[in-house]
Amino acid sequence: MFSAFNLFVSLFLYRYLRLVVNLFAFSRLRPIPIPDIPRLTSQDVTVVIPSIEGDGEVLWETIRSILATEPFEIILVTIDAHLTRAELMIKHMCTSKVRIRSVSYPNKRRQMVHALPDIRTDITVFADDDVLWPPKLLPWMLAPLEDESYGGVGTNQRLRRAEAPTLQQRVYGYLNALYLERRNFDCASCMYMDGGLPCLSGRTVAYRSNILKDKAFIEGFTQEVWLGRYQLNADDDNFITRWLVSHDKKIGYQYHKEAEILTTLEDNPNFVKQCLRWSRSNWRSNITSMFCDRHVWRKQPWSTYAVYQTTLLQWAFVWDCLLLYLYHTSTSAWSYDARMLGLVTLLSWMLMSKFLKLLGHYIRHPVDFLLLPVSIIFGYLHGLIKAKAMISLNVTAWGTRDGADDDDGSRMIRVNRKQQEAGNTFSILETSSYPNEKCEYQPNFLRCTTV
Repeated sequence: MFSAFNLFVSLFLYRYLRLVVNLFAFSRLRPIPIPDIPRLTSQDVTVVIPSIEGDGEVLWETIRSILATEPFEIILVTIDAHLTRAELMIKHMCTSKVRIRSVSYPNKRRQMVHALPDIRTDITVFADDDVLWPPKLLPWMLAPLEDESYGGVGTNQRLRRAEAPTLQQRVYGYLNALYLERRNFDCASCMYMDGGLPCLSGRTVAYRSNILKDKAFIEGFTQEVWLGRYQLNADDDNFITRWLVSHDKKIGYQYHKEAEILTTLEDNPNFVKQCLRWSRSNWRSNITSMFCDRHVWRKQPWSTYAVYQTTLLQWAFVWDCLLLYLYHTSTSAWSYDARMLGLVTLLSWMLMSKFLKLLGHYIRHPVDFLLLPVSIIFGYLHGLIKAKAMISLNVTAWGTRDGADDDDGSRMIRVNRKQQEAGNTFSILETSSYPNEKCEYQPNFLRCTTV
């Protein structure tokens, strides 16, 4: 039977072994170098940008930064209602490298698939409509794909910091920056340990086009069923990451300054809704990875421990309180001086663990160290966000972007059994906001038409 001290040691090791090993792994990871004579160049890349608005200053800057990397082509996929706006913006950009497509209703999975028939290159890069690319991004992303065993490559990500921010923007921006820093750390560490990572983020990610155009992939991507009852049309990047793992494709992650994109996140009270959306996505995907697909237990054991299972078991406030309680209980026979020394050591380590993996951010922005208490408090409060996400997994709303939830009824649809059994077509039924649309498979891609 475990004593209180044995329980304390076990919990301490479970809680912090991950951090110590990941710190070592993070320090050891090196990006795959660009070959002297690359087989793949930027002309082998088509960039697909799903967008709701179809225009605007941020999207303009995104497209300009991508054009600077000289891809073969950019395909901007917007919605029919904004097609004219998108065409006018591209006309003013005076470029022939941007092609525009549109779908009837906003849905990222549909917009991504809609672009596939037009892709003529070996590599497809999906990018969000609010990112900025560095000029040499593509050579770094293509380097792992020189090896045919790689199916996808992710990028390093940083926050695009607001100019002259208000106090509120500074605080929310700080928490956003730490989220990305933590994500970069986890991706780099897991990549070194077993080639896994939490998810190939859709903010900017490269895939082999033949994987995306495969009929089996498109069928799975457009007909993902969750809990056996619902067709899931959210969490696109999680699905593709799981697909690569289940089909024995290696995943690359280039942690390098020249492979670092800038992105924008919510720097207002919508930040909480953003965190809820992320947390729901993590719950749905990680549960699927561990208990439905189950490939990660064998292929990515460290990533399973360090990332996937934390969705279920990582509750910072609960574990920290339990650690302190077990320490107090198990050291009752120690002298006062010994107990106090141990307590100070434990508290110091717990405090250090809150910022060690984020040290890179504090080195770049030392003034943010003054906000460390904010991140610690938020880390504890995030447990409430996580708990709310856990009991509302049927919710797929963004809640943070105009027009983003117009398709919310299509992101979680009760499965029509007859259509599911048919296997080669599907229609949006019952809870759909698309009552007059039908989608069917043609050779290697899917087309949706109004009926």
